[in-house]
Amino acid sequence: MSAAPWAGPPQDAAEVLARAKQAAPLLRERAAAIEENRTLPADVVELLRGTGVFRMCFARAWGGPELTSTEQLAVVEALAYGDASAAWCGVIGANSGLLANFLDQSVVKEVYPSLDLITAGVLAPAGRAERVPGGYRLSGRWPFGSGIKHSDWVTSGAFIFQDGEPWAAPGSEHAHDSLQFLVPRSEVVVVENWDTTGLRGTGSCDYTMTDVFVPANRTFTFYETRAEPSPLGQPDSFMRALCGVPLGVARAALDHAREVASTRYDRMAGQSWADSWRVQTELASCEAEFNAAREGVYGALRRQWEVLAVGGTLDDLTPTERAAPPLAWLHAFRACREIVRRLYDLLQTWSIFRSSPMDRWLRDTAVMCQNLTAQDAVLESVGAYLLGRPPLFRISLGLQR
Repeated sequence: MSAAPWAGPPQDAAEVLARAKQAAPLLRERAAAIEENRTLPADVVELLRGTGVFRMCFARAWGGPELTSTEQLAVVEALAYGDASAAWCGVIGANSGLLANFLDQSVVKEVYPSLDLITAGVLAPAGRAERVPGGYRLSGRWPFGSGIKHSDWVTSGAFIFQDGEPWAAPGSEHAHDSLQFLVPRSEVVVVENWDTTGLRGTGSCDYTMTDVFVPANRTFTFYETRAEPSPLGQPDSFMRALCGVPLGVARAALDHAREVASTRYDRMAGQSWADSWRVQTELASCEAEFNAAREGVYGALRRQWEVLAVGGTLDDLTPTERAAPPLAWLHAFRACREIVRRLYDLLQTWSIFRSSPMDRWLRDTAVMCQNLTAQDAVLESVGAYLLGRPPLFRISLGLQR
């Protein structure tokens, strides 16, 4: 793969998307190498950096393009059309700009002197942070650190302790508080345990830290925005574009199946595949499923953005409107997995070889649906919210508490 064909950073959403679309065929060419490497090769990371995906969430106040949620989603779809692992790492790395809304504003330029720096990590509080003068001592092991090897910064959730005992701030409604901790990648030890069926190129290894000092101004919580209010300074903002990965893969599979069907001839039936009722109806049915799933996501995010962009809050949405985004994300993951499976079956033995992209897309969609965003915990939480009960996975609904 040649060097990224662009000079300088993109200036706006249209340019980021155009670059992502230009990168897609290059990523498709590198898909086998990305899988074999089990993490993104250095040239692929630089190609992604050149598209502007890692800077796309930074606010204009910091010099970023500040893409809307739907603009981010379109960029991730375009990258996933080329390779799912690359797109997955792209959208994870783009969290840098989102985290800037929650960090102490005095340190944003310090930690992100370039808007193209990459943040990886695990938000679940899997670690332990001991309160010490000036900050915390952080230790623990975190699973599924997508993109950890090529990251510049790592954010990790941990429960807080003081003198070895669980700690909560005075007045906290929780018996045991947790925070997010931002540390340089150099402080992290990667555990080489990523060897999976799909998304093999994401390098989603476990990682550990032992007694790493984190100053207090590099801690944050998604329930406290420290920047100027914005639609991206919301607890659920880091979840909105992830389903662009299955949507991009499903679109690629649909286009591939149509291309195959237009060139095949069924000797037993004595007709071309393009004239087959079975092929015609299955392709059309999968297109219908895809269009509905995709519009469900875009429609939910457009409505959310309409309210937030005029200074509203997520509380200004009706319960049904607030529930729509997490349900749409989950549905998109699961619908795209089913579309790929059906197309895999439709193409029969043309799908089963490692050289077929259908093989990779089947494996990738199977694995990405194990992400929490596509799990029943979302259904349980949204159902509880709609019934006036406390949801377990409240951040998916953007609930502060």
